[in-house]
Amino acid sequence: MGHTHNVLYVILVAVLFKSTFSIRMLFQVGRRMALLVNANSLDEVRLGLRALVSRDVTELSLDDATAATVESVSENLTDSIVAPMVAFALFGLPGAFAYRAINTLDSMIGYHGRYEYLGKASARLDDVVNWIPSRITAILLVIGSLVLPGQKLSNAWRIMWRDHSVTESPNAGWTMSAMSGALGIRLTKVGFYRLGDASKPIHPQDINKTLHSLCFVVISSVALLSLLVFLKGIIF
Repeated sequence: MGHTHNVLYVILVAVLFKSTFSIRMLFQVGRRMALLVNANSLDEVRLGLRALVSRDVTELSLDDATAATVESVSENLTDSIVAPMVAFALFGLPGAFAYRAINTLDSMIGYHGRYEYLGKASARLDDVVNWIPSRITAILLVIGSLVLPGQKLSNAWRIMWRDHSVTESPNAGWTMSAMSGALGIRLTKVGFYRLGDASKPIHPQDINKTLHSLCFVVISSVALLSLLVFLKGIIF
């Protein structure tokens, strides 16, 4: 009976823990954007991009949309994958749920309007809880560039260190700059930041390469989580 209870407990924790991730949705949206860009469906590209970015997309070209997709996917690797795993490894299921609540509050309230004071507070808290995970994610992207086709390790490392502080967010710049460096492309949000060097023209295939990095981060994060949980069990 005790063994059965343990198995049921593990299954329940796994199901609840899974709800703190957005891996499938992030991959599916990214994949759909790649297909739309390849099909040169500009109107549909702009429409689909609204699921990924908050900026005005009405004037974006196909190249702009490709870059925005790469930016958004690479930025969201932190809060969709790595951060919940880090929270779980350190604080268990309550930690993972607490992280998701903080992240959701930040995305829902925003910085302006009636609840501006609360929005700014939640944004600062979100910055704090993502500080370590964002840097772990960036390092995983750099490591992935060593083994993934069409990516370059030395460039990923160089651009990450050079451009990570260019963005307003203290965290987003790490993953976006690592990805831009790995792909050898420039990612630009006019009036806000410019990441990477334009070593080559941006191409729709860069979205697929970013999704390859997503898969690498997922696998690496699971391995890292298993190691952290194992070490935590030994130490404590």
